[in-house]
Amino acid sequence: MFDDQYKARMQRKKEHIDSRIEEANIDKGIIVLLTGNGKGKSSSSLGMVCRALGYGMKVGIAKFLKGVQDTGEDAFLAKQPNVQTAFMKTGFTWDTQDKEYDTAMAIETWSKAQAYLEDESIDLVVLDELTYMISYKYLDEQQILNTLQNRPKDQHVVITGRAASDGLIDIADTVSDIKDIKHAFRENIKAQKGIDL
Repeated sequence: MFDDQYKARMQRKKEHIDSRIEEANIDKGIIVLLTGNGKGKSSSSLGMVCRALGYGMKVGIAKFLKGVQDTGEDAFLAKQPNVQTAFMKTGFTWDTQDKEYDTAMAIETWSKAQAYLEDESIDLVVLDELTYMISYKYLDEQQILNTLQNRPKDQHVVITGRAASDGLIDIADTVSDIKDIKHAFRENIKAQKGIDL
């Protein structure tokens, strides 16, 4: 009897999922926004980069905030012919403590990101830690929103960073709020190669 109930429940679930898949008939570039205080926003965006590369797609990555930090993904992506990258040269803003310089570097990096967002040959653009550039007022939010709205129609965008603005949330097709429950760093465990770097 239990097996029959399980089978009936799974059949209802399958019918529901199949009907939702059939209704999803719009084909367009989407904006994915990954925000919140938890670990994994940038890592998730890089998972989407791997998916895109697996299909032979072209990718543009603009990294704000963490530009001078050497990471395993940077070493890997540098070897990928379908990836273009732009890194903000300041690293973490609390290291420079120079708003004028950080703003200039953000504008320089944004100009490269904007070129990706205008290039029809680039299928996926990652704007890593862009949310900080808005909240710190290094970049003009309305200019960013206008550029996102006017990008090539089939181009996908992934935006990461804490405390996403209402404007970014409104324009995004998918928003995930990554919650922080526990983090090794709070237990004095340093960043680990292959996991954090």
